[in-house]
Amino acid sequence: MAGMTEAPKPRRLVLASQSPARLALLRQAGLAPEVIVSGVDEDALTAATPGDLARVLAEAKAAAVAVRPEADGALVVGCDSVLELDGRALGKPADAEDATARWKSMRGRSGILRTGHCVIDTADGRRVSATASTTVRFGEPSDAEIAAYVESGEPLFVAGAFTLDGRSAPFIDGIDGDPGNVIGLSLPLLRRLLADLGTAITDLWT
Repeated sequence: MAGMTEAPKPRRLVLASQSPARLALLRQAGLAPEVIVSGVDEDALTAATPGDLARVLAEAKAAAVAVRPEADGALVVGCDSVLELDGRALGKPADAEDATARWKSMRGRSGILRTGHCVIDTADGRRVSATASTTVRFGEPSDAEIAAYVESGEPLFVAGAFTLDGRSAPFIDGIDGDPGNVIGLSLPLLRRLLADLGTAITDLWT
């Protein structure tokens, strides 16, 4: 019809992560992010606490992608997760032996999954960041179940050597907090961070 104008296109959203779980969470929430892997050396960064480390890693990932020409004008989201157990930050296990030892130390206990989030608006350079925390109550898988899980290869690619949306789900008795945060990204926290930058998450729906 004459006189009608097209609705403005939503802002580009870039996920600075190669995590398929994070990408799936965003897509399920009605978003259509592009993926640009940051290439940040996670082992090179340190922080005073596991929560701070998760945030510092998220900030580093977002910052590394935000300066790239292909991210120009986009909202860049960086995330990183660590499991806090006994005050230590546990990322991805080094190898199968490490994953097995992790599970034997975690079973029957609770840990805190901390995921750092950083959003950078490349249009004006503003950035916001925060860490979301969820308590995870681990079950008591047998040695044989742990061995089978480690042999599947899954725990070698996820922070804390477990995930809620994979083969380890039967070994997790429950959580206290946001389940998405354990999978890799807290959508409620992302909504608040976007709002701090003046963007409603509903405006990014496709």
